[in-house]
Amino acid sequence: MTREDVAGVLLAGGLARRMGGGDKPLRQLGGRPLLAHAIERVRPQVSALVLNVNGDPARFSDFDLPVAADPIEGFAGPLAGVLAGMDWVAEHAPDCRWLASFATDAPFLPTDLVARLMAAVEAEGADLACASSDGRDHPVFGLWRVDLRDDLRRAMIDEELRKVDKWTARYRLSTVTFSVDPIDPFFNANRPDDLQRAEALLAQPPKPKVFWI
Repeated sequence: MTREDVAGVLLAGGLARRMGGGDKPLRQLGGRPLLAHAIERVRPQVSALVLNVNGDPARFSDFDLPVAADPIEGFAGPLAGVLAGMDWVAEHAPDCRWLASFATDAPFLPTDLVARLMAAVEAEGADLACASSDGRDHPVFGLWRVDLRDDLRRAMIDEELRKVDKWTARYRLSTVTFSVDPIDPFFNANRPDDLQRAEALLAQPPKPKVFWI
């Protein structure tokens, strides 16, 4: 598996209730929208990239990304965004057999996320992979087989399944643990005070590397 086999979906279709509503990916961090930080880290990791948002896509036109809305009505959660990404890949990037998903409120997400998820899938013969840090799984940062999209659609429509971990439990899942030193790369800005903390973290100088002789 190579980068050319993987497309990416940026999940931004939620209601952002804890942030007070509105478009959380457009909230400012360090003078740029949260979404800009995510795109900068994600784009080099995948061969194609789509933005999952609902409502009028014109409000995201400055980012020059294709947009895919949830195919399941009623703001059905991140699984609906993953399915939207799978549908977009099947139509527009059919050579990509895998879809990587990313939350758009995590401005420090790993720049080697996809590479490590791919390596785990190949080493373990898994169907899916997700990230973990500090003892917690982060299933929205995942790698998904695109050919599972019909299974996912049936589960969401026929069973009204909404929990990511309940669906991934049906398949062989690899979990890849990432270090939280010097910062948890999956820190996410859910609330206004999280944005303030992210501003402080962004302003921190990087730790110097120590070389032992």
